[in-house]
Amino acid sequence: MKNGIVRFAALYVFNVVVLLLIGWLSPGVSVGFNALWASVILTLGALFLKPLLTGAFRKAAAKSAGSRTKLGEKVVQYVLVYLVELIIWVVVVWLSGVRASGFWSYVLPPLFLLLGWVIYDRVDDRLRAKAGEIYDTAQGRMSGMRTDAAPVPPATDTRSTAEARDELKDGLTPEQRRMFDELG
Repeated sequence: MKNGIVRFAALYVFNVVVLLLIGWLSPGVSVGFNALWASVILTLGALFLKPLLTGAFRKAAAKSAGSRTKLGEKVVQYVLVYLVELIIWVVVVWLSGVRASGFWSYVLPPLFLLLGWVIYDRVDDRLRAKAGEIYDTAQGRMSGMRTDAAPVPPATDTRSTAEARDELKDGLTPEQRRMFDELG
């Protein structure tokens, strides 16, 4: 669950930034404070809808592959990825307060999303590590534990520890083990 929360939070923050940049750079697109809600939709789309659409489009492309060249294959891959981004952008506009008017407001934002997610993939590991650290700190504070405390060294083996381990191995106490040994 921690990985899911950390991944969602890191992608959410990144998507807010990308949406604000889209609103600033794309003609005919108005984002504003709607970026907060639109980022929830965009993040859910990236985590759930994007893999489904990509898989469906790849299956369709594989069926029609025939004898394509490497360049043709790359072009098809880029077109498929762009179509997935376009569908996700339309869903974001439809389900949030983001306004898009005009041809370029539907053509450019998927390109910016694509570029943003390429950058996100590059910095994903560092973002997740930092978000995980923040999550652990918050969880430690909520449970009353300190996360920066020095780890407790393992206990040294005592006679009772050794006896307890032996008991776990066969389920017998030292007294029962001695009695079985006397039997034979």
